[in-house]
Amino acid sequence: MKGLATESSPLVLVASVGAAEGARAAAAALACAGSDPDRAALLVDVGARPPRPTLLASTAARALEERLLAHLPRGRVAARGQVCHLASPGDGEGFEAASAAATVARGGLVVIHVPEALVQPLLAMPLGLRLNAALLRAEVCEVRALLALVYADLSERGIAVAVLKRRLPWVAERRALFGTLAPGSPGGLPGRTCDRLLATEVSTGISVPRAASRADSDSAIRAAAAVRPREDR
Repeated sequence: MKGLATESSPLVLVASVGAAEGARAAAAALACAGSDPDRAALLVDVGARPPRPTLLASTAARALEERLLAHLPRGRVAARGQVCHLASPGDGEGFEAASAAATVARGGLVVIHVPEALVQPLLAMPLGLRLNAALLRAEVCEVRALLALVYADLSERGIAVAVLKRRLPWVAERRALFGTLAPGSPGGLPGRTCDRLLATEVSTGISVPRAASRADSDSAIRAAAAVRPREDR
């Protein structure tokens, strides 16, 4: 691995809670929302198959793909639309590769999709300390108690949390995974959810997580149990 730039990137975790489906596409949709013509977002898909490049990809996404391959020669990387995708193993080595890739992204948004079983291992790694926000895909009625616990745990770590109660429509999911789902597109992520998750972005790095109080934890549990409509779709 070659020397890496020192500038950090804002990181958002996306995971399912329980048996809910659609977290990966939601992560891709968030990456699309955080991309622009001059700076592509990076989607790190932990434990996934290598991504395939698309015929159409933005100049920014291809530039990020080239930088990632230069620093991570064995990286499974592909530019897809406005987003650059990286698949990494679901182990310590994979988390280290994801952390290095986030540094290579040089201040651009980094969205990390992980299977539910790998959320706690990720949080225990140094990469977990760098998280700014998290999007949880959950069927609330089925996992209300578990969702409340996960919500509270993340909030105590100073991580902004939003909940997506419904899977995105099929067409929106496909466009997101191809990197072509523009912000505000029909069927995409709600604007307020994107605003909440992307509000932590800063041009010079990431915010330092604050220590949560007991009152913060209790409030997080109540918020998760209620799952306010403005945070999901």
